[in-house]
Amino acid sequence: MVIQPKIRGFICTNAHPTGCAAHVQEQIDYVKAKGPVAAGPKNVLVIGASTGYGLASRITAAFGSGAKTLGIFFEKEPTEGKTASAGWYNTVAFEQAATAAGLWNKHLNGDAFTDELKSQAIDLIRREMGKIDLVVYSLAAPRRKDPVTGEVYSSVLKPIAQAYTAKTLNTSKREIENVSVEPASEEEIFNTVKVMGGEDWERWLDQLQAAGVLAEGCQTVAYTYIGKELTWPIYGKATIGKAKEDLDRAAAAITQKLDLVKGHAYVASLKALVTQASSAIPIMPLYISLLYRVMKEEGTHEGCIEQIYGLFQQALYNNSRSLDEAGRLRMDGKELSDHIQSAVKELWGQVTTENIDELTDYKGYHNEFLRLFGFGYSHVDYDADVDALLPLNNLVQ
Repeated sequence: MVIQPKIRGFICTNAHPTGCAAHVQEQIDYVKAKGPVAAGPKNVLVIGASTGYGLASRITAAFGSGAKTLGIFFEKEPTEGKTASAGWYNTVAFEQAATAAGLWNKHLNGDAFTDELKSQAIDLIRREMGKIDLVVYSLAAPRRKDPVTGEVYSSVLKPIAQAYTAKTLNTSKREIENVSVEPASEEEIFNTVKVMGGEDWERWLDQLQAAGVLAEGCQTVAYTYIGKELTWPIYGKATIGKAKEDLDRAAAAITQKLDLVKGHAYVASLKALVTQASSAIPIMPLYISLLYRVMKEEGTHEGCIEQIYGLFQQALYNNSRSLDEAGRLRMDGKELSDHIQSAVKELWGQVTTENIDELTDYKGYHNEFLRLFGFGYSHVDYDADVDALLPLNNLVQ
């Protein structure tokens, strides 16, 4: 099967197995080159393990600390004539590399919001892993079914209190245009918090702790993005922001409960990057394209694996870690520094469709978007016939 990218709006509807393997191997090579994470974790559960920051977390735990890793995700398997999702191929590549390195790894492919999947994970941990010393929560989903009431909640990407109009980069047309978004209702805000807030993270930790599978000193971390003035109206101070605020509430609640095992829950604020989730958020493609240009020129740009390796090395497994006033771990300091934000704001006011290539790193943004799905690698032959029916072998029996 010859696989070329099929892009529709802000998503790519197919993925390339060889390119996804290259994407994963790049990150593995980075971690190996940086060296071991001193006193890193040994038994790691990653919820949302197949793409973006979750995938980088699994790679860092395995190849930076030699950890056993159990990955939780919800990915589409391949069928005749159709590719799998990128996360499926990422996991195939990761698990092949981890197995070759002698690292225990298994996964569960299903709805992480359900209690049934949580029970499956707990059973596997008991049988094969030993007690978990790190739980990474990196789940991104548009909807969630409440496991108690059965009600389904859907999230929205909307401002709060008033409508918002701003520039955006229409990646389909490759044009700068204005986007207007009406404010969210109270119900929409509530629903978004139910989906993207800390409730499910807290439920995972409650059930893991009740099952007695958390090690003494266990840490858990959930990822957030805070941003600054340019992105606050549609992100930090919007419906997503309300959901992310709920992560802070959950972190405090989880930490209090983990006192029994001397554990701790953290929220880690990470840098804005091209991800499947961020591509769907109005203004973020333009903001990220401008940010990439400024930070690359300064030499301070980092991707997912650099951010997560730094988080492990400098914060999670470093006794001299520093926290902000809300108790969060911060890996976004370079992005949010005054001079970087000022430079991005100045370019924001100048950018038009005609000068996209001059003022932004749109090419870098677009290529990184393609790489999420295994495309855009110069050493991969995209005209070659490839086997798309790659199985995931490390299934839980």
